[in-house]
Amino acid sequence: MQHDEVIWQVIRHKHCSYMAKIETGIFCRNPYNVTGICNRSSCPLANSRYATIRDHDGVFYLYMKTIERAHMPKNLWERVKLPRNYEKALETIDKHLLYWPKLLQHKIKQRLTKMTQMRIRMRKLALKTREKIMTTPRRDIKRELRREEKAVKAAVLDKAIETELLERLKKGIYGDIYNYPELEWNKVLDEEKKLAEGVEEEEEEEEPEIEYVEGYEELEEEEDMEDFSGFPSKMSNFNDDEHDSADEEEDNDDGEEQVVIHKKGKRDSRKSDDLGKSKKKKKRVVVEMEQEDGDVMRTLKTAS
Repeated sequence: MQHDEVIWQVIRHKHCSYMAKIETGIFCRNPYNVTGICNRSSCPLANSRYATIRDHDGVFYLYMKTIERAHMPKNLWERVKLPRNYEKALETIDKHLLYWPKLLQHKIKQRLTKMTQMRIRMRKLALKTREKIMTTPRRDIKRELRREEKAVKAAVLDKAIETELLERLKKGIYGDIYNYPELEWNKVLDEEKKLAEGVEEEEEEEEPEIEYVEGYEELEEEEDMEDFSGFPSKMSNFNDDEHDSADEEEDNDDGEEQVVIHKKGKRDSRKSDDLGKSKKKKKRVVVEMEQEDGDVMRTLKTAS
């Protein structure tokens, strides 16, 4: 038969594994303790009728213990899940602890209030971004530094060996025998190929040179010839007839439009015209028109 007073005297005055004595007081580390203080009313071992609240992954449960189940440690505690709403949780506590001591009911409600406030604070802190400080052992830091130094020395040594072998290869010290490390040799070949490809690409990407050439050469020559055509000559009439026939042939072959103005009359009138031309030169304008098929159309017009 369980006797609560005897159990308390043994726990209090002799030994209890859950007791923690510090300067501020005596506390209890038992997870079923309501207040966390080591005293007669709060001790879960020295009270055969006891109740408390515990948290399991953010869910609150009401635990109750009675004297009728003291002989069955497996089924000693009765557990009831509390709703997340604070007011409904209080109603559940009042319902299950209706005939229990008022002091115990008050302590359980106080514990529920503190645990609810703690859960709200935890959610707010989880939403904030906070820096996490990580500590590393001093041995690990020294070990990493030694490894870095060794790796740097090995890289320098490999580079020196590679450059020395390349110099000997260029000088032809070994002749036709090439017993070089395969990785370094392939690496050098790849670099030479990349350099050759880069030179070719640069040659291809060079922009064409821009040259400047004189223009209107043909136009100037035609104007010079036109200046001399104004003087009278015996073959002027013959040249005019040939010019007319040549213009008609060009119109039939190339499909170009040309306008030529000739004055017909008697010989005296032609002579007088030739004399007038010699006195006053007429200016001619050459108009070039480019068609879609690439041909050039020239039109001669006389201007007084």
